Amino acid sequence: MPRSVNVVAARARRKKMMKLAKGYWGRGKNVWTVAKNKIEKGLTYAYRDRKQKKREYRALWIQRINAATREHGLSYSVFMGKLAQSGIELNRKVLADLAMNHPEAFKAIVDTVAK
Repeated sequence: MPRSVNVVAARARRKKMMKLAKGYWGRGKNVWTVAKNKIEKGLTYAYRDRKQKKREYRALWIQRINAATREHGLSYSVFMGKLAQSGIELNRKVLADLAMNHPEAFKAIVDTVAK
């Protein structure tokens, strides 16, 4: 009696993984074992870098706020400390956007905080 194998499901699993390997270089796109390893590593990097992306954006916002506050004679840390004391609850993303795209609004915030 022949052994029972579920070829349909196995092929579907491999096909789904090989679809993720499109665009890879060399054997990574068409040899199952190489493609499987590359896909797993790529998904690991994707998971890790979703976290790193958040860190990088926060660092960018801080740099932009720092540059804008130094134009008005304050450092980033002093500005953020005074901002917290004054009770203004704007996050770094919004502050960086104001500093880049609406400098007059950012200057108003700095003037309010500096008093």
